[in-house]
Amino acid sequence: MTPTLPLPPNREAHLISLIQSTQSLHHLKQIHGLVLRLHLFFSGSPIATQLISSSSRLRSIPFALSLFRLFPSPSPFLFDAIIRALSDHSLFDSSLSHFALMFNSSLRPGRLAFPFALKSAAFTSRTALAFSLHAAAAKVALDLDFFVRTSLVDMYVKLDLVVCAIKVFDETPEWHRAGNVLLWNVVINGLCRSGDVERARELFDVMPERSVASWNSLVQGLLKRGDLDAAVELFEGMPERNVVSWTTMVAGLSRNGDNQRAVWMFDRMLEGGVRANEFTVASALSACSRMGALESGVRVHEYALGNGFRADGAVGTALVDMYSKCGKIERASEVFDQMEQRDVLTWTTIIMGWAIHGHWRRALQCFEDMRCACVKPDDGVFLAVLMACTHSGKVEKGVELFDSMRFDYKIEPTMKHYTCMVDLFGRAGRLEEALEFMKAMPVEPDFVLWGALFSACRAHKNVKMAELAAENFLRLKPSHSGGYVFLSNMYSSAKRWDEAEKVRTTMKDQSVEKSPGWSYIEVRGQTHRFLAGDQSHPRSNEIHNRLEELVLRAKEQGYEPDIDCVLHDIEEEDKEDSLECHSEKLALAFALISTVDREEIRIVKNLRVCVDCHSLMKVASSIYGREIILRDNKRFHHFKTGVCSCGDYW
Repeated sequence: MTPTLPLPPNREAHLISLIQSTQSLHHLKQIHGLVLRLHLFFSGSPIATQLISSSSRLRSIPFALSLFRLFPSPSPFLFDAIIRALSDHSLFDSSLSHFALMFNSSLRPGRLAFPFALKSAAFTSRTALAFSLHAAAAKVALDLDFFVRTSLVDMYVKLDLVVCAIKVFDETPEWHRAGNVLLWNVVINGLCRSGDVERARELFDVMPERSVASWNSLVQGLLKRGDLDAAVELFEGMPERNVVSWTTMVAGLSRNGDNQRAVWMFDRMLEGGVRANEFTVASALSACSRMGALESGVRVHEYALGNGFRADGAVGTALVDMYSKCGKIERASEVFDQMEQRDVLTWTTIIMGWAIHGHWRRALQCFEDMRCACVKPDDGVFLAVLMACTHSGKVEKGVELFDSMRFDYKIEPTMKHYTCMVDLFGRAGRLEEALEFMKAMPVEPDFVLWGALFSACRAHKNVKMAELAAENFLRLKPSHSGGYVFLSNMYSSAKRWDEAEKVRTTMKDQSVEKSPGWSYIEVRGQTHRFLAGDQSHPRSNEIHNRLEELVLRAKEQGYEPDIDCVLHDIEEEDKEDSLECHSEKLALAFALISTVDREEIRIVKNLRVCVDCHSLMKVASSIYGREIILRDNKRFHHFKTGVCSCGDYW
């Protein structure tokens, strides 16, 4: 009910306390009614200011604006409150309009208005306005206010005007810098964002006082630069850490490919009694996704469930992604179905999951379900459905979706979409159509697109077009090993040994190194990584012995090593040995000696699986009665009873 008289003698303080404590807009409006009855609602009243602030807190900007508009001549305090409210709710243009109105009303903006106007200018990317606001702050002698000065530097950082941010910082008096840790943190963060980690470290080293945020910013900068060891060393030297520190490490390590250490960091954090937030959980799940570490992912999921995290938003999407990329697409679908809130990224994730597992019908059904749910597809969604068509050879459907994206949804295709279309035509053997499509593109094809055409030519043994694709690929990316390796292998397959040798020689002369193939496999919660030709594993002898045994048994069932792509200048027996060194075969052999009969085997490979390994995996699934789930850099292969889910279309 509406509060009624009698009120305490200090009515104003009581009402302000009541407004600050209210938890519903309905209650706030009741209090507003009481204030009107008591004739305490006037422009200079702190009560009016607090009503606007609380409206913002309760996420009712329309009510805040209606209160503000009741005053023909709002006070500076009312302007401060509405400018902040609009900025806090990302209504930056409106916030700036009210700031301009304040100026035009012959009122002097104070230290509480400028920071939010500066923030709004940064988020609207209005550089000229940013300079004008800086000049205005200086004109009214507020540019040395702690709050305003820090906001100035932060604005320039967000506008990527780091030189200006540094200039403002350098011109800040020593007495000001000595007492403003936040100012140091903002400029260090800006330098790290721009890649100038050395200058950031110099400032960090001379800071009069450091906060946890200071350490976090520099750690983030080192991780962004890819200097993982330096980042870990700095992290270990922190006098104290918060959840942001741990999240920065987990996310940064995973982003740089060190997923094992990322999951280890997450486990350390929990052991240290630090409660994860949703971003930490999502980052840990992302690391598990990249490694295909299902057991670790399930452990993170159990932690999330046990600690009250809802399977929505970032956590829900990360769970769908994790189960999908760990080979459990049905479980991913279950998590998706249980989500109460799904944004376009969540839909993209599940559609892409069905696509990479080869379930094109489910992918397209999800696409239709999304449209029925009134979620507008974006370029990422269309990329996912095009991928589904590519992996299943549904060329006409893919063309239909591509045209719908352009003409129905007015979405401009990116290079990824064009590459997917070339891949779609190419895998289906329609190489001439792929080339014509490339010629008709409104943009110049990049090296990835030429690489897609090249892969298709190699699969369909079109040497002439492959040479054209390789020539353009290497023209655009001369340091990339893939073009040389594929072209050499293609010549070898066509028994054009001289050309193959020539390509290899060119590659060696130009010091181009082949990217190493590696595979991950998780056994009993521990992730093991194998490189091609790896002999560093503690059980290396057992692994190689089991692999030899597997090959012998496979040959008894008709398996023949595909040695066409191996150079001709080594003996046949050595060619087979070369093939046996592939990382996914080593991972498979390790699984066979480390797991029990009938247990599922999951392997993640960083490159496209070769024809020989694909053939061996099929036979192995039959020999040992195991389901082998292999994720390469294109899609999933589920091997079971001698058959692959891809139908040998990959």
